[in-house]
Amino acid sequence: MSIAKGDRLPEATFRIMTQDGIKTLTTNEIFAGKKVVLFAVPGAFTPTCHQKHLPGFIESAKKFKKAGADTVACVAVNDPFVMAAWEKKSDGKDKVLFLSDGNAEFTKKIGMDFDGSGFGLGTRSKRYAMFVDDGVVKILDVEESPAACEVTSASHLLEQL
Repeated sequence: MSIAKGDRLPEATFRIMTQDGIKTLTTNEIFAGKKVVLFAVPGAFTPTCHQKHLPGFIESAKKFKKAGADTVACVAVNDPFVMAAWEKKSDGKDKVLFLSDGNAEFTKKIGMDFDGSGFGLGTRSKRYAMFVDDGVVKILDVEESPAACEVTSASHLLEQL
């Protein structure tokens, strides 16, 4: 069963790369008492994710903050080294928090995983965008196809805030 509007996010851990190495963050640390824009991509550096999905959130980070978001975060089922490289390549530092869900722990707990092994990708995340207030999902948009980036775009989410 997938997470839905009104549900509380489950406890899970993410990893981020810092100057001191890999750091672990919990859902509580990221979402408790905060308003967070969270979007997920099937994979860092993949064409739709890299060229269409992520850029809109980087470009709109200030607009999300003006609309009340404390954090704009991206989660992918990639390791923290890949996410750090993607952050650097995309010029997303200080605009988007790049969260590694390398074992798909969070993604599976919220029912947003899919099997991409037919394409050699293993377990991946569906493409979604949500607005979370103090750990509770207030807005949730999910794409029908991993290649689509319409209802999960930054502009579409901004229209709903």
